[in-house]
Amino acid sequence: MVALSQEELHIESDILCCTMNDQLSVGFVKIHAPWHVLCREAEFMKLKMPTKKVYEVKQCSGVGAKINTLVNKATEPLHPNVEENRGQHVKHLSYAFSREKQHFNPLRCLFQLLYEEWASYSVFYKYQPIGLVRKYFGEKIGLYFAWLGLYTQMLIPASLVGVIVFLYGCATVDNNIPSMEICHPRNNITMCPLCDRACNYWKLKEACGTARASHLFDNPATVFFSIFMALWAAMFMEHWKRRQMRLNYEWDLTGFEEEEVSALLSVSCISLLFVCEWERHITEKEKLTCRDRLPAYMTNIVMMLLMIGVTFAIVFGVILYRISITAALHMSNNPTTRSNVRLMVKTTAAIINLVVILILDEVYGAVARWLTVLEVPKTDRSFEERLIFKTFVLKFVNAFTPIIYIAFFRGRLVGRPGSYLYVFESYRMEECAHGGCLMELCIQLSITMLGKQLIQNNLFEIGIPKLKKLIRYIKSKRRSFQEEEREKKLQRYETDHFLEPFAGLTPEYMEMIIQFGFVTLFVASFPLAPLFALLNNIIEIRLDAKKFVAELRRPVAARAKDIGIWYNLLRGVAKVAVIINAFVISFTSDFIPRLVYQYMYSPDGSMHGFVNHTMSYFNVSDFQDGKEPMDPHHLGYQVEMCRYKDYREPPWSNTPYVVSKEFWAVLAARLAFVIVFQNVVMLMSDIVDWLIPDIPKDISLQIHKEKILMVELFMKEEQGKMQFIDSMTPCDGKGRNNHAPIARSRSIPHTHSHTHANNF
Repeated sequence: MVALSQEELHIESDILCCTMNDQLSVGFVKIHAPWHVLCREAEFMKLKMPTKKVYEVKQCSGVGAKINTLVNKATEPLHPNVEENRGQHVKHLSYAFSREKQHFNPLRCLFQLLYEEWASYSVFYKYQPIGLVRKYFGEKIGLYFAWLGLYTQMLIPASLVGVIVFLYGCATVDNNIPSMEICHPRNNITMCPLCDRACNYWKLKEACGTARASHLFDNPATVFFSIFMALWAAMFMEHWKRRQMRLNYEWDLTGFEEEEVSALLSVSCISLLFVCEWERHITEKEKLTCRDRLPAYMTNIVMMLLMIGVTFAIVFGVILYRISITAALHMSNNPTTRSNVRLMVKTTAAIINLVVILILDEVYGAVARWLTVLEVPKTDRSFEERLIFKTFVLKFVNAFTPIIYIAFFRGRLVGRPGSYLYVFESYRMEECAHGGCLMELCIQLSITMLGKQLIQNNLFEIGIPKLKKLIRYIKSKRRSFQEEEREKKLQRYETDHFLEPFAGLTPEYMEMIIQFGFVTLFVASFPLAPLFALLNNIIEIRLDAKKFVAELRRPVAARAKDIGIWYNLLRGVAKVAVIINAFVISFTSDFIPRLVYQYMYSPDGSMHGFVNHTMSYFNVSDFQDGKEPMDPHHLGYQVEMCRYKDYREPPWSNTPYVVSKEFWAVLAARLAFVIVFQNVVMLMSDIVDWLIPDIPKDISLQIHKEKILMVELFMKEEQGKMQFIDSMTPCDGKGRNNHAPIARSRSIPHTHSHTHANNF
């Protein structure tokens, strides 16, 4: 308090108020900064002020003016009902803490406007009033909502293209020759059992539904959509850089440099004991050395690897669950259960993975923060970046490990009939359906993505605040009449004190970055992902807005010129997405095998015979002892040969069950596709990056004009100073002063700009 008074700040202590149970008293200290104090601090912070007022009204003419008018009229309902240019209300207060403030304080008006025109679900179709958000919450939160709004807008074209790709699959499913061959009623191909002992021989036509459903997501259009989404990600990054530069110019952040603050200020009270030990340690030494930090770094590495190992172990446990449940359901006497084994196992395993992901997300967030505190970062920015990186790595591995297993490992570590691969010598590794693992990948991806959005992002964010509000309502019923009357007289800052504290933007960014991963990484298997992300974000924007306005304490405004490390994470995810989609198309789908068959092995250049081409023969007499089906006459006849999906030599060849030359041809084509796809798409992304400038042309022109006007202003100031010096200096006999002539600048025509300079 004394230090604040020495800084010429006016301080007023409010009367202490009590909480509902009268057990805790809360006091408020109101601080008022006079104008001269604000000016002095603005000098220290190097805030910019206008150096010249220059106005220029640009009037369009011709076709451009008409198009601009039509666009403005068409988009007028989408803009919030907010007056951008309000009159300046000036009123002198009788004293610093006058209650008259509340009648004309613009913050009160901003709160009402934000609540009505931004935090309401009824205005979901309107643009966000980013200027008001920045004015009320600060630049850092304003940039988050600006980024979220642009991301949501960019999802609109991606959603439209994804829906078109999905509809293309629906329209061509009846004309898909491989599906028609599998579903043909005369198809008598006998397939080998899917598990040992409990599973029987089965007919290929039983996989008709799976084959038709796989075509919805495994068709030539998915290749185009993968290329489109890679270019979309590049365009999104470039548009955000342009949008960010425009906001920096409008918010006077072009020359802003963030100050480094000690990380001790942001450490929670949970780590207070550790911080105290750290402070005691640095009193004995000037600073921490690498040797002092080595134990913390080693602990971080070990714990990170341990957490990743826990994720792998849980995924492995789900694999064992699928194998055991599949064998158990095949032994059921109910024919309906036996016919829907795959669907039941896929769905229940995906739900188990979702529940585990939701639980581990909360655990990993706490672990990442604890590990970051152990490192004792020097500055607040370093603390935040390390915390974000650790949290992202753990949550990214947690969310995508089950999906990566299904996409790239399931069905490839199986072996063949008579020589299957077993885990713990008893669990036979699971196979993919005849249509491939792409359908199962789609199920896992959709359940995980929708589950995280509905449960973690929306239900938790809506349900937990509602539950806390309900608890407060129940407690309020027990209060006395005097307590209720006292609460009605509380000031706004007193009621806001009982709201939830602001926990930072990391959770908000994190859920959107993980969603961005779902949209881009495996989009080849789930073209509807952008649509579901769009629908979620439309709700997410208003949900976050309402949370910031009505359910959280108003955070301290913080300045920032970019979104920090999140942009680098976005670029990293976009680059990885190109590689993953290349492998999904090449190795998970049947796109490459179809092309190889059509152009190398098909007798007529069509897809007729493709299903038979991809299956090999197996002699049932080569089964290992105790691995053959318990009911070999399940189909009503004695089976001598069964088929399985693989490229291997038949049992009557000189090298039975050895991979055939078709296998190597398909593998070479797959690897070639990965290399070509990756390089072509990344080259196209770099071209998009090169074609779209980072700074909008009008902003670049305005900055250039400002520099010219600033130079002109400084030259005039220096010229005035020199003229004053000349007038004070005695002249010689020739009527000239003793100074050298001063170079005069040319007059530069005034143009439109809002020139800024440091307030010296």
